[in-house]
Amino acid sequence: MEFQDVVRRRKMVRRYTDEPVAPEQLERVLSNAVRAPNAGFSQGWSFLVLDSPEDTARYWDIFVGDEEWEADGWLRGMRTAPVLILPCSSKAAYLSRYAQSDKGWTDEDEARWPMPYWHMDTAMAVMLMLQTVVDEGLGACYFGIPPRHEAQVRAEFGIPDAWDPIGVVSIGHPDTGGAKGSPTRRQRAPMSDVVHRGSW
Repeated sequence: MEFQDVVRRRKMVRRYTDEPVAPEQLERVLSNAVRAPNAGFSQGWSFLVLDSPEDTARYWDIFVGDEEWEADGWLRGMRTAPVLILPCSSKAAYLSRYAQSDKGWTDEDEARWPMPYWHMDTAMAVMLMLQTVVDEGLGACYFGIPPRHEAQVRAEFGIPDAWDPIGVVSIGHPDTGGAKGSPTRRQRAPMSDVVHRGSW
């Protein structure tokens, strides 16, 4: 598929068929994710892959009884995803990497980081996942983990304290009937509103 077609076709998919994702497709998604740029080649990312019905059910069961989530119709469609990936970032990996001799710092002072590049770089890995999914003829949706459930997610899947899950990527073969996304209610902002040339 041409790159411009990948960009144009990328959208959030909120319902999936029962067709499984081929292992080689999932491997390409993950292999491309780790090609994302990352400061100092810190590679401060990890990816928790849930690709069995038992493991995806373990994730969704965390939210049983959460009235806010259960009242939202999108959850029914999202539960049909055969694959969930939890991308996690590690601040410690970045602080440690930049304290090494070739980077010129001698300590792990977080004050040198005006932005959380560990999250940003992991988010770029997620974007490569989403693009690869389109190229593979699959669908995906990136969504957040409600803060009130993060401790449960960490405990259920043994996510170490040094790693922060920045969200979830659902992957599968797109189906119809899922919840509508914001683009169905809002228009894309014109380029003239978001691109500033020379000054704001």
